[in-house]
Amino acid sequence: TCSKNPLRGLGPKTAGSAQAYWQALLAADLGTVASLLSNPQSGLSPTLMFDTSNLEEVLDSPDVAGASSPTGLWSLNYEQELTTPLHITASRGYSACLHHLLLRGAAVDLAPGGRTALHTACLAASTDCVRMLLSFGADPEAVSEDGYKPLHLCQRLDSTCARLLLQHGAGVTSATEEQEDTALHVAARLGLEDHVKLFLSHGARLEAQNVEGQTQLNAACAQSHPPEAMGCYYGVCQQLVEAGAQVNTADSDRQRPLHHACRNANPQVVELLLARGANVNIMSYSGNTAMHNILQMAAYKLDHQPERVVRALLNHGAVRVWPGALLKVLRHCCASPRTIEALINSYDRVLSGHDVSPFSLQKYPNFYSSLFSLGRSPRSLQHLVRCALRNILEGRLLQALPELHLPGPLQHFLLLHFEDVLY
Repeated sequence: TCSKNPLRGLGPKTAGSAQAYWQALLAADLGTVASLLSNPQSGLSPTLMFDTSNLEEVLDSPDVAGASSPTGLWSLNYEQELTTPLHITASRGYSACLHHLLLRGAAVDLAPGGRTALHTACLAASTDCVRMLLSFGADPEAVSEDGYKPLHLCQRLDSTCARLLLQHGAGVTSATEEQEDTALHVAARLGLEDHVKLFLSHGARLEAQNVEGQTQLNAACAQSHPPEAMGCYYGVCQQLVEAGAQVNTADSDRQRPLHHACRNANPQVVELLLARGANVNIMSYSGNTAMHNILQMAAYKLDHQPERVVRALLNHGAVRVWPGALLKVLRHCCASPRTIEALINSYDRVLSGHDVSPFSLQKYPNFYSSLFSLGRSPRSLQHLVRCALRNILEGRLLQALPELHLPGPLQHFLLLHFEDVLY
């Protein structure tokens, strides 16, 4: 039966051994923890369970000390959030206290809140605690209430915890129950290069798809990230591709890695995928090509250099924007003048008219002055020759370029090298 008198703890109105125990655990006060546990009068044990759903409520009962389950001890009018001394210390990296609790007989795989202490230690990247729990027999394959194994929770830069789990028998191909993510999906999505290298070396399956149909390469390309993380995601994608990941595998929305990489405006990843044969013009379920995706995001990803993505797509044969839509693109992308430059330089003529924000006009006066002047005069002969040559070599420009034996500056010009002016 449920307890009619829930016991107090953790709050300012409480006192007693459970309160002292809780505070000692939070403070990594090994002396107090040891003293309380060695005192039979305290009624405390290493497997005491605290209810943190309300910090005014905590288990402080001799009936609970040593119990493996809180069944029959709780009011049913609130959701229980249970933890143990082992979880508290493991999640904070308090290895000395954790060791003492384990020596005192703490149940290493107890999971009253849905996760074992090993889960919480991995999530916190508490390397010493992970090592200690495993040495005391913690199950590296334990499944949490939400369907995660410890390996799925290794989500920090340091890959030591993941390495320890694998050394103790964790399976690298296991998937989470709901999302069906493998550990490699998780690492790829978070841009964790060391983890990806580790999992690949242990036989992770490259083409495993999660519930959204994403492979690990799709997951890495689909994850939004700040400019400073672009190198990490490039490193992850490079490893996956070099290990044999397919660059044209579609997810359930028919989005390919290139669609995602363009939406997240990562030039290095886009160039990598294109170099490996990504289909530049294939559409997603919504009808978007990679070019659509980058143009939709260019104004919001200025620090990612979206112009490099647009240029790479054009140089690999992307279908150009319909000329009638250029004014709309100009209005939407005017904050990225180099994006406009790459697009305009893929045509031999420019439609008259403009729709540029006053802010962009003021910030980039020379560029937009040169753009507007094109409506009053023909393009330069040099540019017209470039357009003619690009049209002849469309779809095989990069393959044919070395055979032309052009000087470096002319190669750059042909490949739409940025000049910040139009002529």
